[in-house]
Amino acid sequence: MQNVTKSVLISGLCLLIVTLIVGAPAIAQDTLPLVGPLLAANTVEQDAVLLYDLDSDRVRELRLDDRRAHHVWDFSPDGCRVLLTLAEGTLPARLISVRLDGSDPRELVQFDELSAAEWGVWEPDWSPDGEDEAGRIAFTMLRGRGETLTTHIAWVPGTGGTPEFYSATGREFTPQWSPDGGWLAYVSYDERAAGASVFATAVPTPEPPPGQTPPPPVLLNEADLWVVSADGETKTRLTRFSTGSVSMPRWSPDGELVGFVYSPSPNNDTLWMIANQAESIPTQLSFQWHLALDLTWLPDSTAMIGALRDFRQQAANRLWQIPLVGSADELSLEVLSDLNLAYADYPRYSPDGRWLAVRSAYALALVDLEVRTVQTLPERFVGNTPVVWSPTGFSGEAACD
Repeated sequence: MQNVTKSVLISGLCLLIVTLIVGAPAIAQDTLPLVGPLLAANTVEQDAVLLYDLDSDRVRELRLDDRRAHHVWDFSPDGCRVLLTLAEGTLPARLISVRLDGSDPRELVQFDELSAAEWGVWEPDWSPDGEDEAGRIAFTMLRGRGETLTTHIAWVPGTGGTPEFYSATGREFTPQWSPDGGWLAYVSYDERAAGASVFATAVPTPEPPPGQTPPPPVLLNEADLWVVSADGETKTRLTRFSTGSVSMPRWSPDGELVGFVYSPSPNNDTLWMIANQAESIPTQLSFQWHLALDLTWLPDSTAMIGALRDFRQQAANRLWQIPLVGSADELSLEVLSDLNLAYADYPRYSPDGRWLAVRSAYALALVDLEVRTVQTLPERFVGNTPVVWSPTGFSGEAACD
């Protein structure tokens, strides 16, 4: 934390203005409050977090520590703080929140059961307010290194603290809060013996010659989808695939469904959804194998949007609207095909549904869906990670305490 504070003091407010014209040299000190909506992204070098203000076409740079890689994940429920991880070299990352001007950095996870090199935090998600005024931050907590590494779903209050754990096996990843903050979806891996069916993900262990001891069976780690209530009292395994893995859990904006990718074998993906209820039956939406790069929902929950490669005879990754009824292999529609978003991935809709931020050939494009225009953000936004929108509750930096 001393390094973080020192860097903030050296860089002052860490604020820059950058025009939306790619390559334009205009840079000046920024002393005006951000209005929003805001987009947050990493630089490709991961040496800073960039905040783009749609209202004023301004960019603010948050550079907290020159030695550590920045990775932005979320905003606080009121939009007044940015959630990121900082990692130095191969050491595990630490969870930090800062104000929008880069001040008041806080390390949020306190854990003294292991040395600093033996635990870290990844893929945090800040819940809506729910019953906690500051929300809860769920994350994958890494403990140990190498063969001793375990990964549990843990959480701390939005103000920070000692982690509490939702999961037990030590093979869990990808926590995602429901829109109301009442439920958390994640994937949990189990060891499974390789099978002989056409859907098996590895060749079965061959029978040994007569008289020889058979080798141990080939074991695979494959994931299913789970949900747990915020209070930890109710935990449900939503999927039970006999082989293959679930990934990319995505809540519908109305909180009723969870979309996900199911892969019967690596890189052979299909799209599914399931209701957040015990004993629900998952619904398959696509049947032909393809490569899913990312998945999200339309703001009105009527369809999912997939960034898919090798889908419907299209080799390049494009955005497809996936209907919730019928086969997406026949009924899906290419999204914004008239705007020529080449090699599109990481689609992210603004909370009000007006804007779509999307990577297009690694550049960050911002689509105004009302007038169907596209603008490309400055070259500093080029990268290969998704952007994060400020939440609906954000009413401008001037309103932040």
